[in-house]
Amino acid sequence: MSTAPNPIDLQKHLSGVDYPASKDDLVKAARDHGAGDDIVKALEAMPDREYDGPNAVSQAVTKR
Repeated sequence: MSTAPNPIDLQKHLSGVDYPASKDDLVKAARDHGAGDDIVKALEAMPDREYDGPNAVSQAVTKR
């Protein structure tokens, strides 16, 4: 039932993030940029590790 968020919306809410970034950093950045629950939940469901860039985040979110 749950689908991955739109990659463009995801990256819009992560603008300004300095990579590498931890999962917690990404969740905080998304919340700070007004991301919806779908994006926040998708980020919270990712493995807890460092992400080296937007592509790594998008891949982790879509592999759920």
